Amino acid sequence: MKGTNLNLSFGLNEIYKDANFQFLDKDKVGIVGVNGAGKTTLFRVLLKEIELDSGKIDITNKRIGYLPQEIKDLNKDITVMDYILEKRPIKKLENDLTKLYEKVAVTDGKEQDKIMKKISKTQELLEYYHCYSAENEMLDLIANLEIDFDLLDLKLTDLSGGQKSKIAFAALLYSMPEILLLDEPTNHLDVTTRTFITNYLKNYKGMVLIISHDIEFLDSITNKILHIDKVTKKMKTYNGNYTEYKKKEKQEQIAKERLIEKQEKEIKELQAFIDKAKKASRTNHNLKKMGKDREVKLAKKLEELETRDKIYKKVKLNIKPLREGSKIPLKVNNITFGYTEKKLINNLSFNITNNERFLIVGENGVGKSTLLKLIVGVLKPNEGTVWYGSKTDIAYYAQELEILDEEKTIIENVDNGKYNDKELRTSLSNFLFFGDEVFKKVKNCSPGEKARVGLCKIMLMQANFIILDEPTNHLDPETQRIIGENFKKYEGTLIIVSHNPSFVSTIGINRMLILPRGKITNFNEDLLNHYYNINSKL
Repeated sequence: MKGTNLNLSFGLNEIYKDANFQFLDKDKVGIVGVNGAGKTTLFRVLLKEIELDSGKIDITNKRIGYLPQEIKDLNKDITVMDYILEKRPIKKLENDLTKLYEKVAVTDGKEQDKIMKKISKTQELLEYYHCYSAENEMLDLIANLEIDFDLLDLKLTDLSGGQKSKIAFAALLYSMPEILLLDEPTNHLDVTTRTFITNYLKNYKGMVLIISHDIEFLDSITNKILHIDKVTKKMKTYNGNYTEYKKKEKQEQIAKERLIEKQEKEIKELQAFIDKAKKASRTNHNLKKMGKDREVKLAKKLEELETRDKIYKKVKLNIKPLREGSKIPLKVNNITFGYTEKKLINNLSFNITNNERFLIVGENGVGKSTLLKLIVGVLKPNEGTVWYGSKTDIAYYAQELEILDEEKTIIENVDNGKYNDKELRTSLSNFLFFGDEVFKKVKNCSPGEKARVGLCKIMLMQANFIILDEPTNHLDPETQRIIGENFKKYEGTLIIVSHNPSFVSTIGINRMLILPRGKITNFNEDLLNHYYNINSKL
């Protein structure tokens, strides 16, 4: 794959300017750059959803598979099995082949030759898609991803966020693309799935392009990094994984800073000489002439002066409860719940104490997000009750950001009636929304922007009991660190579901609830590492 002199603008917003890149067929490439640099846009260009202003990308008719950040096409009213199977169009190709054989039997001459060529191409495609072993390969993928075979008969709309991510990955890999485009692929994934996906991608026989804030994941897979520079609008490829890229980038920045300092010193000296020459008497022709010569040199030096990298603002988060919470803010009493006759949560009871940090762990699909929805009242238990203390003020950060109204603007979504317009805009600026950006509809925001809107909404609620479902998804490592440190200092109660071990370690967990068993245990570091790294079925 080769990109040559790529230029792209959205109105006055320039994305790429004479950008270039080149990858080999089996390269595993991490795509990096600050928010808004054009990472996901590059994928949309490759998928031909966006047309370049100028330039060319040569892909040589490769089949491309895409896993977006937001998996929206899994809201179809079809079964999981049908959704995966349709990713290899074997039935359609077989029907096409039957019709072609029927047609070739009643034609002759040049028309027959054309049909025979179509027959040959159709047969090649059927062989490419392993038509005789396809279903067995699908079942192997399902088993390796540890997807419960009972899920195959469920409708896509009945799946949890983590289950949708697994199914989307299974469908993508089953489709057998020659180029994989993965946008934040580790969001929602449990350790088992993540481990399988990592190993699968390492050995993938095609090209893999990955946008991810997951440094460990990038380091495990990539052999190249493509950096998209938001300032210069250029692209630069580095050999090696993400950590090696960061070392090289740091060395480049040090060398660049030294060059800029040298250039600035030369410019300062030239300017001083020019100023001196201008003050000289009119009769001092030699000095005047030298001054003119230095002015030419100065103009050239100013033209050659390197630009310092822009320092981007960071999210500022300061979550404070409006009032002290109840001593026992929450009691869960013998709750049972299932979407079908099969019980997802069975006779579960626990109490939460004020200022506790309570972590819920378990593999995808065991009911973690469902339990949170039962606690906040989005769902009602089939049996049992959920009780809140009289001073319990709840704020809920949903995994799929259902707390946001996509048809409303950013500022409308965070407005809870407690703040004036200036206060809302000030708060949103702390989450990197400036000027007219606050009037953008949420449906037009990137997943990372939506996550920041959700966090701002939570902060402004000033709740003393916060429930977080995968709060670090879509966020860059620096923002993850910032919110982790803030929730550590938070003077309220937290219930957390997260597959991010570094974030969880930062918070300071007191107890853990392990699903589906319903076992509650005191927190310890070894137990956390055991769960996240070894993937033991606790």
